[in-house]
Amino acid sequence: MAAFPVGRQSGGSSRNAGTASKRILYYVDPMHPAYRSDKPGIASDCGMALVPVYEGEDPALRLQLQPGAVYIDLEKERLIGVRVQTVEKKSGTRWIRTSGRVEANETRLHRVMAGAEGWVESVENNTEGTLVKKDEVLATVYSRDFRNAEQAYLGSIASVDRLRGSHDQEEATRPSDANMRINEEQLRALGMGEPQIRELAKSHQITRDVTLNSPIDGVVLSRSVSAGQRFEPGDEFYRIADLTSVWITADIFSNDAQLFRPGARVQVTVRERAKTVYATVSQDPPVFDPTSRTLKLRLEAQNPDLLLRPDMFVDLEFSTPAPPGVSIPQEAILDSGMQKVVYVETSEGVFEPRRVTVGTAYGDSSTVTSGLRFGERIVIAGNFLIDSESRLHSSQRASSSSQNPARSAAARVEVGNLSRRAPIRRRATGPAKQRVERKAARLGGTESRARTHAQVLGAHRGAHA
Repeated sequence: MAAFPVGRQSGGSSRNAGTASKRILYYVDPMHPAYRSDKPGIASDCGMALVPVYEGEDPALRLQLQPGAVYIDLEKERLIGVRVQTVEKKSGTRWIRTSGRVEANETRLHRVMAGAEGWVESVENNTEGTLVKKDEVLATVYSRDFRNAEQAYLGSIASVDRLRGSHDQEEATRPSDANMRINEEQLRALGMGEPQIRELAKSHQITRDVTLNSPIDGVVLSRSVSAGQRFEPGDEFYRIADLTSVWITADIFSNDAQLFRPGARVQVTVRERAKTVYATVSQDPPVFDPTSRTLKLRLEAQNPDLLLRPDMFVDLEFSTPAPPGVSIPQEAILDSGMQKVVYVETSEGVFEPRRVTVGTAYGDSSTVTSGLRFGERIVIAGNFLIDSESRLHSSQRASSSSQNPARSAAARVEVGNLSRRAPIRRRATGPAKQRVERKAARLGGTESRARTHAQVLGAHRGAHA
């Protein structure tokens, strides 16, 4: 039994002797490794005793660093390409890129509707996408209601003509003029176009077929009519839009809504045609879309060449000034998904991980709302390798601390084994007791456990004396 503790003790003495035989290179401040001295003493900045660094020893083992912090000497910094930069307060221009969908300007959208029931006689060659001119004939229809309205209109015109030959011309024609205007509006409501109304007033001849005319210069967006088709009041024949001015609906996030002020200029790129136009933010507030969980921002764009067509997708680029604040390069931020970390150089060669809250991103920089202060030095290159070194050291410390419970368990097992050994007729005293205490202490137990071990062993031996 005595051979085992003696052997362990002799091994420990050899290690101490090996450390003592090494040459001391210098003394270092355990809190600030940049401070070195050839002689032992007290650090002037923190008042701590300088610790020796031996030949062939890692200086980081002598430092008292914060959790996660690592020490890297200048040679290693150059090897892994570490670069640091001072945190500054600055601003810049933020570019926001998103997509948009072209829509017809609803203030310039016209629908040709049926005002009575009837049949379609014929349809012109004006399918969807066709350019049409104002008053251009779209289709010809027949309805009995038109004939009755035409007769009433021609009757009111005849009344006006008769009254104009009377002596009191102005007073006599006033009610008849009003009646004529009412009948004229009735024809418009039924769907008769302005050219045919003028022709009816000129010829005084009732026409059987009524023509549908385009109300504006524009593009046919939809056509829901064909020859021989029966229609009812309220049916839509055509939808025609003036596309010289269009709307563009952009999807933006809620936190970006305050950046787009009415009248702001937006660059619009039509990727298929490699052309760029400009639009302005509408005065109308954005509308929330529950499906995409975004805000629909309306833009207004002039489209004289009809480059933009409804349902086209375009690329949008917004320019807005970023708010001033703590700004750092984006490559300095390590984003793990759950948190964002920046490595700060607390002293020469010592790098400490710092959790930060990132605000607005613009260009190659990002603003930081918390976690950093002006003047601090952060790592902007080589931070991935520094992070790997930090995680490696943290794992080694965790592994080292987790070995203590194992040693304690081994000590408890050894106590049980000793208590079950062969009886001894004499109480352990003197050197034997000391050897038992040293063995229990080396197995991970505390001083009190070693004493308990000796007492249990002595009581066991006394009982068999």
